[in-house]
Amino acid sequence: MKAKLVLEDGTTFEGTHFGYKKNVCGEVVFNTGMTGYVEALSDPSYFGQILVLTYPLIGNYGVPELTYLNELPFPFESDKPQILGLVVSHYESNYSHPLAVKTLDAWLKEHKIPAIYGIDTRELTKKIRENGTSKGLLKSEIEKYLSFEPNYEEKDFMKWVSSPIFKYFGEGEKRVIVVDCGVKNNIIRNLVRRNIRVETVPWNFDFNKIDENDIDGILLSNGPGNPKVLQVLISNVKKFMKICKKPILGICLGNQILALAAGGDTFKLPYGHRSQNQPVRDTLNSKCYITSQNHGYAVETGSLPNDWEESFVNINDGTNEGVRHKTNPWVGVQFHPEGFPGPCDTDFIFDQFVSSL
Repeated sequence: MKAKLVLEDGTTFEGTHFGYKKNVCGEVVFNTGMTGYVEALSDPSYFGQILVLTYPLIGNYGVPELTYLNELPFPFESDKPQILGLVVSHYESNYSHPLAVKTLDAWLKEHKIPAIYGIDTRELTKKIRENGTSKGLLKSEIEKYLSFEPNYEEKDFMKWVSSPIFKYFGEGEKRVIVVDCGVKNNIIRNLVRRNIRVETVPWNFDFNKIDENDIDGILLSNGPGNPKVLQVLISNVKKFMKICKKPILGICLGNQILALAAGGDTFKLPYGHRSQNQPVRDTLNSKCYITSQNHGYAVETGSLPNDWEESFVNINDGTNEGVRHKTNPWVGVQFHPEGFPGPCDTDFIFDQFVSSL
């Protein structure tokens, strides 16, 4: 069956449909990772987006069985694919991997996610890089017309990606509250692996109601969308920093929330950072690391108050990759130190956080 990807400016890419048969409208973004489509597609930060994978061969190692390790879906970043739609150059249905139990096509159909292959993803990616992120319609020939939805920037995705259920993982002596804005499973795995007792709470839960003597730290998770929409969370973090000096670690969206609560500002990147090869430099010692990233917004470094500073910077475009308070143990990183599907160059961030508890 033929299918089309239509961008907001009218540019149309024609290809072949696979996955579930339905029309969707969302923000079109690209990821340049060469492997790890299972982990990427199940990352809640992609919720509401049509994902373009630039690596030309997708599907060749299938999809593994959903198993649970320490009560967390493995090797997935959540219990299902989170993307709105998928765009690839070549889809391979004949997978070859000892852990695979189904095709990518079957996995997408199971969760009602449409996809298209056979289009020039290099041309599409180049267009996004030159003109910025665009809304797009992914539709099959038999489906009725679908119009563009309101701006992605105005949407609140938390009701879909943040669990309303309080969950507990690990049995360590130190207790960390993880604010779930669409948390990746490997963030929790990294804390549990370091003998931390993790409690995940909904994004809008006021953790200030917990006696500060009963917690050792706060982790603000990754997640989709514009951080400025989450005013309740920003207010809760601001209140926490006024009354408590316990450690805070913000990851990706959490870095932006931390900066906004401190009094800084954020902005939308032209096409975002979504890959496993983003180079960042530590401003403290000038060491460089290769990082996994998935975000469309960034902190405006010049907006940070005097008692805050930039901790990491992106070598490609000079944008902010982390913030830290100059005296208190409050740290944010824009990249993903849990690096699933890799790299893991910066997982020392978790060691530093745990040592500060």
